[in-house]
Amino acid sequence: MMGREPAHGHAHGAHGHAHGLGPDEQALAAYPFRPLPLLAPVPSELSPLERGSGRDKLLFLDCPSGISGDMTLSALVDLGVPRGVLDQSVVDLGLEHEARLAIERGHAGVIFATRVRVQVAPNPPARTYAAIRALIEGSRLNSASIEGALAVFARLAEAEAAVHGVAESEVTFHEVGATDSIVDIVCAATAFEFLGAHLVASPLPIGRGFAQTQHGRLPLPAPATLLCLRGVPTVPDPLELELVTPTGAAIVSSLAREFVNWPALVPERVGWGAGTLELADRPNVLRAVLGSPTESGTSSDRVVLLEANVDDMTGEVLSHALGRLLEAGSLDAWIVPITMKKGRPAFTLCALAKADEVSAIEAVYFAETTTLGVRRREASRTTLTRDVVEVPTRFGPVPVKRGGSPPHQFKPEFDACVAIAREHGVPLRVVLEEAVAQARSRR
Repeated sequence: MMGREPAHGHAHGAHGHAHGLGPDEQALAAYPFRPLPLLAPVPSELSPLERGSGRDKLLFLDCPSGISGDMTLSALVDLGVPRGVLDQSVVDLGLEHEARLAIERGHAGVIFATRVRVQVAPNPPARTYAAIRALIEGSRLNSASIEGALAVFARLAEAEAAVHGVAESEVTFHEVGATDSIVDIVCAATAFEFLGAHLVASPLPIGRGFAQTQHGRLPLPAPATLLCLRGVPTVPDPLELELVTPTGAAIVSSLAREFVNWPALVPERVGWGAGTLELADRPNVLRAVLGSPTESGTSSDRVVLLEANVDDMTGEVLSHALGRLLEAGSLDAWIVPITMKKGRPAFTLCALAKADEVSAIEAVYFAETTTLGVRRREASRTTLTRDVVEVPTRFGPVPVKRGGSPPHQFKPEFDACVAIAREHGVPLRVVLEEAVAQARSRR
């Protein structure tokens, strides 16, 4: 059901024969690449990026021609993610005898770009979503890459299950696209984790028309693609082609923190990833831009709001659960008194979390409260840029959090002020007021 990438995806040629290799390697080597009409193999002159090169930076995926799994990998490699990082992720996943990557560079239209393709051995196994999840969870990938890949597959499986009316655990990857999609998604998650940047994407262009699939003739955007794009801004495109594939939609909708036409950043590095079709009116490319955010004073991202109603817990226990939510990585947590049916007094325990922290925070809900379920919904937020400075006071230095650019919000670190007030025997408000005054004078 999943893994089909007709517009930007992969195609494979006839079988050959290889000597001097083991059975698995022989089967893989016997499956040659299809000749490419747009790119000619040439050596790359790009210097590789180092792990963490994107920390405190923005990575913007500009999608003028849409997005697919292989285009995402292509743009990230062209940006400078080392090939070895992707090859190692295939090994860590345990698929080195089933798939390998081919990387070529050349012209896509007038743009010099990179194309990454997944070469798959003949007769790859069909895997259900449950089997893929077990494969990733049991791999040697690091925890952040595993969490990212699982988030993408969860979104894709949910969409496919809804389209075909089956349970998510029964959703199956078919044909060669199965392994293609697994490698595309896992390598993308690994590359994003390697960079460590704040991922932003442009609104996605949506072509219309119809596509012929193994399930028959389907309208574009494909049903699963459209479900993956819930909450993602899209724009109409005049081309009657599948510009956004299910895999591409699942990757960007699961891992991008926000969607803007262009973020406020200083570009530092650009990568171009090529698709496999030649478009009539533009180069078929995905652009990845790595840069430093400009000092606009605000930033935006996507977060997840979690909620649970409880009516059979004491205030003390509920307060303990609130503290545990914050310890587990919640951006914020709070309790709201509510009235439930039959006039029962109760509370809603709320937490705000980054997408990659949701699983750990949900575990706290189930461990520390009596709830049987946790609601979640995605939300966008705008926050002031912030930093922490230490300001001198007559009682000693006090750390103060500043917000905005230039700073106009000031909040002394509360626990530090409490300790200082106790040490000097002065009211807490005196320490707080002096710390704020000192911070304002040093803007």
